[in-house]
Amino acid sequence: MKLLGISGTIIGSKTGAVVQQVLEEAKLQHPDIEIEFLDLRDYTIQFCDGRDPSAYSEDTKKVIEIISSADFYIIGSPIFQGSITGALKNVFDLIHPQVFRNKVMGFIATGGTYQHYLVIENQLKPIAGYFRAFVAPSYVYAHTTHFNQKNEVADPEVLGRIKNLANEVVYMQKKLKVSELEILN
Repeated sequence: MKLLGISGTIIGSKTGAVVQQVLEEAKLQHPDIEIEFLDLRDYTIQFCDGRDPSAYSEDTKKVIEIISSADFYIIGSPIFQGSITGALKNVFDLIHPQVFRNKVMGFIATGGTYQHYLVIENQLKPIAGYFRAFVAPSYVYAHTTHFNQKNEVADPEVLGRIKNLANEVVYMQKKLKVSELEILN
C-alpha cells in the first residue's frame, strides 16, 4: 500500500513540512506501508483545460501518474484568502475522479489565522465527497505560531494530531482493503 503525501503549494515550506511529518509518523507506526512525497514546487504543472492527459507536458503527466498510482493520501494546503491554493485545485481538476474513488484521504492545512481550519471542513471534505473518497475523521491544522525557527512543528497538541492522523489513514485504508477482499471472495 502506497501512502502519497501531497504538498499542494508552489511556495513556502510549512505545509510540506507537516505533510512529511505525517508520512514519517505513518511509516514509523506502520513499517509495512510505502510512502511517497509529492511537492508541487518541484513541478511545472499546466492548467487543466479538458484535454486528454497524454497531451499535457511531461511534468503534468508525471504528477497525474504519481497521484494515480497511490492507494491513499495525505493532502496539504496553505490557506490563502480563506481558500486552498489554486495549484492544488488545478491538480484536483487534472485527476480523473475515478482515481480517488474508495480511497482514504487525510487533510492538512496551514495558515496565519486560527479560523482558517474551517477550509478543511468547507472545501477539502466536500471535494473528497465529490470524488467518493473516504475522509479520515481527524485532520491537522497548523498555525504559523505552531512552528519553531526551523519550520518544524513544535506545538505538542499539533504533534499529537499528526500522530493521530497518520494512524487513522493507515488504519482506515487497511480495513478497506480487508473489506474489499472479503467482498471479492
